Amino acid sequence: MRTIIHDLQEQEFAGWLGDTAQEEVTVISDSGAIRSCMGCFGCWTRTPGTCVIKRDGYDNLGELFSRSDELMIISKCMYGSYSPFVLNVLNRSLSYMLPYFVTTHGETHHRPRYQHQFTLSVHFYGGDLTEAEQHTARMLVAANGLNLYSSENNVYFHTSPQHIKEALQ
Repeated sequence: MRTIIHDLQEQEFAGWLGDTAQEEVTVISDSGAIRSCMGCFGCWTRTPGTCVIKRDGYDNLGELFSRSDELMIISKCMYGSYSPFVLNVLNRSLSYMLPYFVTTHGETHHRPRYQHQFTLSVHFYGGDLTEAEQHTARMLVAANGLNLYSSENNVYFHTSPQHIKEALQ
């Protein structure tokens, strides 16, 4: 299964998937309903594995990630990071991890809740990205991949969403 998180407008993303009858794809886009992570850690303590915010439909992102073979992110590159919507989705997926720590290669990380790995592919777009922004974005995706225990990380830079669509076809 492939999970796609994107910050594009509905009309920009229309037609991107083409014929996906051969594979299951879950698309997470900005419908305006997502609430911000409260940082309460309730997904670890009160409702383990599930976000305590139930009314917006984004409460099971950790479990969704655990079923994904590929997590593809399409985001405007903003100062070397994700757009606010994409960042909010990633914050709300905290339940993918356990609250306990493990030391790996001299670094402290949360333990994985699921014994599962996926490929992390990030497509950033923006017409005037500097080398510094691209470097920061690469480092961010590498850190995210390490924290999410992804099996592989890929980072791509495009000048526009249309160029991403062309590259994926």
